[in-house]
Formats: sequence, structure tokens, C-alpha cells
Amino acid sequence: MRYVRERNGGIKAENSVQDRLTAGLYDTVLGRLLLRPLVSPAVSRMAGRFLDSGASRMLIGPFVRSHGIDLSDYEDREYASYNDFFTRKLAPGARRICGEPEVFVSPCDSRLSVYKIGERSVFSIKHTGYTVKSLLRSRKLAERFIGGYVWIFRLCVEDYHRYIFVDGGETSRNVRIPGVFHTVNPIANDRFPIYKENTREYSLLRSEHFGDVLQMEVGAMLVGRIENRVSEERVHRGQEKGNFAFGGSTVILMTQRGTVRPDQDIIRNSVRGIETRVRLGERVGALAGR
Repeated sequence: MRYVRERNGGIKAENSVQDRLTAGLYDTVLGRLLLRPLVSPAVSRMAGRFLDSGASRMLIGPFVRSHGIDLSDYEDREYASYNDFFTRKLAPGARRICGEPEVFVSPCDSRLSVYKIGERSVFSIKHTGYTVKSLLRSRKLAERFIGGYVWIFRLCVEDYHRYIFVDGGETSRNVRIPGVFHTVNPIANDRFPIYKENTREYSLLRSEHFGDVLQMEVGAMLVGRIENRVSEERVHRGQEKGNFAFGGSTVILMTQRGTVRPDQDIIRNSVRGIETRVRLGERVGALAGR
């Protein structure tokens, strides 16, 4: 059971079909036997080929109904495949990207947790410790973020799966770290260090207002593609960076010491192990000192 709080509402317990299926895979002997093939890149590629095919369109209607997706938020058009639908674009005006320069915004629709990066560069996700170094596989880069924050934006399958740059600035090339494709559901995190094992990509944004901001995309079970389209160029706040193919996925941001202060409700929720529901472009923090 997971708990999520809306910004202006109460706490909601979530126990979806996806959660129950994940529990069956990760918490039973039979389920764990099935994991080895399921988390392999080859299986993700095969699943991706089917979901790119015209035959997969039959999955769209049942998915929309079972997850209560409001299609008025998205472009009104026919979809060629399930993945074409899954990577759908928002309709104009469906999201407002906060433009105040001192405001730090969410890169995506998601459930958010925020953690301080201690002197040992260790932070916790669902009672499991991770190091920034193990995520980045670079001690030198990890040291830039000691004293700052790590922001975990967890996307569910029903969420909008495109993500943006949170500020203007110069972005580096995308660095890919190969791995397997465990689910990013917290249930799996009790069994596997998924943020160390999963395939992921990151780039560094030398931002206009918030220092160096690292943005990492983490693949998930049956997500064969992290589709980043921007590399080594100047970008602006709200510009689309890329999207995930099918599955729940995660975007991770890292900010440096003294640059960004997370909003207090998000910090309080994170300390209590509660995720905060946020939308793309919404305020989640502010320039430190403001």
C-alpha cells in the first residue's frame, strides 16, 4: 500500500492492479523466478515491437477506461499504436508552466519525494539506501551535489510520459548507463536496488537560475526506450526533453547546495514516506533564500 497526497487535498491510499501484480512478482517465489526474463532488455525490446504495431491499438480503449484517463487533456487524433497513444501530447493549455524565474518546477506529471543529500552522499528511498555515486558511476560528478537535494518523480502508467527542462540554460550530452528493466514501483525496491540496476540516462543542465541541475531518466519493466531528443545545446524552461515508451518510469533531479529550497509540504510528506502528486510545470520549490 502506498500513500499519496494531493497538494490541496488529503492523503490517498493507492493499491492499483499494477501494485498487486508487482507484489506478486517480487514477493513470491514463483514471481521472482519469472523476473529474470521479464527484466531483460531483450524482452523489453520484444514488448516494444508489439506496442509499436497497429495490432496494439486494441489495448487503448480498455486502458483509458480502467485508469479513468481524461482524454480532453490531450490532442484529439487517431493513434497508430498503443505506444503512439502512450507517448501522446498534451492539448494546448492543458498544463501551465510557471514562468517566475525564482520558481523551481516539476519536469513531469508524477508522484514526488525529495531527500537531502548528506555529506556521505547517501539518501533513502523506501527504507533502502542509495549513493549518488552509484547512480551516476562518477565520484567527481556526485561530489557536486553533496548538501543539495535529490528529487524522485515517479510516473505511473496512467501519467503523461513526456518530460521537460525545468529551467533555461546549456545542457550537456546525454549519458547512458545500461542495465536491466526492473519496475520502479516501491514494492520492487524492497528486493532490488532498482535505481542502481535499471537502464538510465542523464544530462547536466547549467541552468540560468539554479546552478547545475542533473536530470536522469530511469527505465522500468517493459520500457525499452528512453527517448531523449536534446543534447549539447541551449534550451529554455518548459522545452520538451523527451519521453518514455510504455510502463511506469522515473525522472530524478539533483540540485546543488544552496540553490533550491523544496516547498515545505513536499518535504513534510517525504519525511513521512508520503509521495506528493505534482503536475508538469507546477511549482515544487524556489530559489534558496526566497
